[in-house]
Amino acid sequence: MSFFKLYIDRRVYDTPGAVAIRSRLGAPSVIVQDAGEVFEAVSSANDPVRKGKESLFLTRNKGAFVRTCPGTRHYTCCGYRILHIGTFCSMDCSYCILQSYFHPPMLQYFVNQDEMLAELDLMFSEKSVSRIGTGEFTDSMIWEWTGLSELLVPKFSGQSHAVLELKTKTNAVKSLKQLNHNRKTILAWSLNTNEVIASEERHTASLSARLRAAAACESWGYPLAFHFDPMIIYDGCEEAYTRVAEQIFSYVSADNIVWISLGSFRFMPSLKPIIQKRFPRSKIVYGEFIPGLDGKMRYFKPLRISLYRRMASRIKEIAPNVSVYFCMEDDEVWEKSLGFIPSERGGLPRMLDESAVKHCQLTAASEIEI
Repeated sequence: MSFFKLYIDRRVYDTPGAVAIRSRLGAPSVIVQDAGEVFEAVSSANDPVRKGKESLFLTRNKGAFVRTCPGTRHYTCCGYRILHIGTFCSMDCSYCILQSYFHPPMLQYFVNQDEMLAELDLMFSEKSVSRIGTGEFTDSMIWEWTGLSELLVPKFSGQSHAVLELKTKTNAVKSLKQLNHNRKTILAWSLNTNEVIASEERHTASLSARLRAAAACESWGYPLAFHFDPMIIYDGCEEAYTRVAEQIFSYVSADNIVWISLGSFRFMPSLKPIIQKRFPRSKIVYGEFIPGLDGKMRYFKPLRISLYRRMASRIKEIAPNVSVYFCMEDDEVWEKSLGFIPSERGGLPRMLDESAVKHCQLTAASEIEI
């Protein structure tokens, strides 16, 4: 991994985590007194998003490492937890909400990992199933060069109540091969069609490379997951997405897939001008959108349902026992696309907890609270 600029918070400069990363990068660094110096340098650039991807700021997480996914009361949330290990991403997807979520968008990596491990110990002490992932504010696997997975995967392997999901658009999985995971880490890929990957997902691994990486992880004993989010609606998209679904099962076994999620492109209005400026050839913001109850622009609901129904039907034809769920959709979408609503099955969090218990050798559902 290379960066044009490496910034280090003076408070962490001599900590073991920062020293290890400085040694691995072997790059000159700028010691800063506070984050404001770094943010000003990024914000003043002509393209702050690009500048933020070319710089790395080593600092400490001053808040909680373990967080609850905020969700929204208007749409069904999966009850996920977030492990906040850093921010932003070195890849460059046109639709990425992080471009407008952070002010400014900046690659940050938190080196106070002793505090992170202490928070995980507290979570492990809970007598309930926990599903947690590092991919909410960053891609889970762009940090492989830091040794993060070598820290987290064995940590999760030694307990029986929680599962870690590492979600990525990369094929950077070599470091996972020799790790003791005890099936407590799920390797997950964000997938899209070849057309969308080529036009909207700069610097990501190809679809075939992602699926080959998934096959490798399966051969090493890891459970898998796949996320079609965001699905982009365009001419021929239904056939294209179902072809991707079919490809999954030509690479890996349905029996080893913990879940597959579906979600369509949605965005806050503030993201639109950023996409138009940074990706002038992209057409994704010109679809048939209406404001959702959460303030985000969403595809007209019948369009979403049509795509979901076709996709879910094909997945179920091939793998009837694989858990398929929607990310942030309402009961009408669930009923018209899958034929049921989550509350009929105990709620979406419970559905996913049960799938995690089944595939990841967690303590039996009857012995803990799910």
